[in-house]
Amino acid sequence: MEFFRNVNVDWMSKKWYFLGFSLIVTVAGLLSIFFWHGIPLGVDFRGGTIITVKFSEPVHEDQIRDAVSKAGVKDARIQSIGPAANSEFIIALEEKAADERALDSGRQTIIGALNNSPFAGKYQVRNVDIVGPQVGKQLQSQAFWATMYSLAGMLIYLWFRFELIYGVAAVVAVFHDTLFTLGVFSLTNTEISLTVIAAILTLIGYSMNDTIVVFDRIRENLKLSRRESMRELVNKSINQTLSRTILTSGLTFLTVISLYLFGGQVLHGFSFALVIGILIGTYSSIAVAAPMLVAYQESRAEKQGRLSAKQVEAKRDRVRA
Repeated sequence: MEFFRNVNVDWMSKKWYFLGFSLIVTVAGLLSIFFWHGIPLGVDFRGGTIITVKFSEPVHEDQIRDAVSKAGVKDARIQSIGPAANSEFIIALEEKAADERALDSGRQTIIGALNNSPFAGKYQVRNVDIVGPQVGKQLQSQAFWATMYSLAGMLIYLWFRFELIYGVAAVVAVFHDTLFTLGVFSLTNTEISLTVIAAILTLIGYSMNDTIVVFDRIRENLKLSRRESMRELVNKSINQTLSRTILTSGLTFLTVISLYLFGGQVLHGFSFALVIGILIGTYSSIAVAAPMLVAYQESRAEKQGRLSAKQVEAKRDRVRA
């Protein structure tokens, strides 16, 4: 099945527009990370208490927040789970206690606040998760290294399957996707949880797969058309795989956007990361990885041309001598 036939778009001529867009969003994200919101880590990474509460009557988030605030808790995060008619909420409270045994005070504080409110006797605690500060730091470290190991493994794989420059271009594109996604999360002040890290690792694999498809077609065309320039071959390869890219990415995007719109607050961060990742992963295969490959190959060809010219000139000098 093909959406497009005989596509002839000069993608490489638009590389400066792609670069400008990537720079604007990435720089804005970095400014937000370093000077504004930082990286908004969730309780999974900071340490704290997460309580799932089911109410017996319809309740609004603001009512729960008022009840908790009256007990002196000002920084609790409250999220609805599922349909509003379920009246089920997650109440997350960051704890900065050094002693993990003292973290249970968060649960006691929230339950005490609910017992001293109009909700007394009208709720049921479904689940309590307590994450200590040490565990939170370990999760941060593990999430970071999981991302780094995945990038290193992909670089080595592409190095052996293609050439080193292919691996470097693909890893730079994936790193761009990851930094882009983190920047958007920081700009929108959306918390990053363990499920978001899982989504980021998923988008790394998805973006890499899409890049490999384009690179594989470039390699095939290099064998078939040696007279065309690298720029022409890359444009041709992208156009040939465009229908497959739109079909695959489009169907996946429809799935994740449905998950984002109808999946509820619990899956909000996860689906939001996937929505960004699918779009930017598809974009980077064309706008980041491919131009980087062309720039390297053209630079190498130019150097080889200069070297050949010098060798020819040296031979002429020896003949004259």
